Amino acid sequence: MSLIWWLLIGAAAGWLSGQIMKGRGFGVLGNILVGIIGAILGGWLFGILGISTGTSIVGSLITALVGAMVLLAIVGAVKKAA
Repeated sequence: MSLIWWLLIGAAAGWLSGQIMKGRGFGVLGNILVGIIGAILGGWLFGILGISTGTSIVGSLITALVGAMVLLAIVGAVKKAA
């Protein structure tokens, strides 16, 4: 069941970050991928900063969303530089 939650939170975070950062989503698989990588990145960043969002679904979504937005900002900067 936790795998399903990872996928759902990843998809939601990927879609939301796509809406915020680019104005569109990336398709279902792209959203899930961006969201899951964002969750890992967000967890790492929040850990470094000492921020805790708890273990709730909302906290996980916030962490994944922030991480996904940072990921998209980095990808956008690299694409722009290239």
